[in-house]
Amino acid sequence: MIPFKRANILIPKNIDMTKWSVVACDQYTSEPDYWEKVERIVGDSPSTLRITLPEIFLEENDIDERIKKINKTMEEYINEDIFLELEDSMIYLERTQSDGRVREGIIGMVDLEDYSYVKGSQTLIRATEKTVIERIPPRLKVRENALLELPHIMILIDDDKKEIIESLKNEVNDNEIVYDFDLMENGGHIKGYKLNDESIDKVINGLEKLADKDTFEAKYNVKDKGVLLFAMGDGNHSLATAKANYENLKKEIGDEALNSNARYALVELVNLHSEALEFEAIHRVVFDTDVNDLLEELYKYYDINDTGSGQEFEIVTKDINKKLYISNPKSNIVVGSIQMFLDDYLSTHKGKIDYIHGDEVTRKMGLEENNVAILFEAMSKSDLFKTVILDGALPRKTFSMGHSYDKRYYLEARKIK
Repeated sequence: MIPFKRANILIPKNIDMTKWSVVACDQYTSEPDYWEKVERIVGDSPSTLRITLPEIFLEENDIDERIKKINKTMEEYINEDIFLELEDSMIYLERTQSDGRVREGIIGMVDLEDYSYVKGSQTLIRATEKTVIERIPPRLKVRENALLELPHIMILIDDDKKEIIESLKNEVNDNEIVYDFDLMENGGHIKGYKLNDESIDKVINGLEKLADKDTFEAKYNVKDKGVLLFAMGDGNHSLATAKANYENLKKEIGDEALNSNARYALVELVNLHSEALEFEAIHRVVFDTDVNDLLEELYKYYDINDTGSGQEFEIVTKDINKKLYISNPKSNIVVGSIQMFLDDYLSTHKGKIDYIHGDEVTRKMGLEENNVAILFEAMSKSDLFKTVILDGALPRKTFSMGHSYDKRYYLEARKIK
């Protein structure tokens, strides 16, 4: 059985959809001005801003009160009947990005029984990057008592023939449109169509072909490896939180959990080979640290040169802006090598790390007093599936799919209680 299924999808009705839909909670985590602007745009209108928790607030003192308010607002939205429920459905969507390119996807739900974020797992759905277990508990606090889930999860398929998702544009018509509006803050435009039964059957048949073991082994030139059908693109920690919540429920109620809504998670399925999908590097910024000491320790940790020999990265501080190279790396990719150093260094030294999307904003942060910015080139997306199959999950925050404003915006919902 393919672990991507129809779902009872909730779509808002008779409200301002631009104010409803806000960007994924893990974006702009060091930019409070962005979230203040979103707050002003939303005002008193119903909005996913009220039923999700931007991660910039995770360390605030009032976090428990924020979560209680989120759960209460979910209940209010349900009682106020603001949703239209599309029963047993999938949605084909076209996201016109800020650059004009169109990213196509399908909204459905995945079976968490077929997902694992443990490195080396052989499940059909796998993490592409290391899952930070410490990041799950605060997110679990939001989900465990929530009535609704709202996905910013994007899962990838490796459909180089572009037969499964891209073909749907020829099967939908205007009568099936369920939303069509501009997204706020440079998010572009989004249009969604409710798929008919015939189109859904074609999607499932296409996924079954990708999951065929002989086809899989020939495609990746591997033997005795579990089929990797779905690789995480964005939102791995959100899906990991859904998994943890479901596993907790199984401990509480046993086999009854197998029939619960919590067994599944709503996601967007996207083709790795979409021309609109670009892998972007995720940079590192260490805040409030001893800059000279950090750099001295980095030079002790690795053989560093500026001659172009080895794994390349860029350092930006108040006084430095140059490319450097590691000639004795500890990981196959430079992000992994640097992350190993930062994990070791910050375990015993002053500093707070954040993971930043975008070259310009990263360099700007690096120029501030007591900060160190480290920038990377993006990895090739064509390497993703083969690397995960052979090596397991990549280091956390290895890549990002596009700019912050091109990320998934919260829109669809599903009842999980």
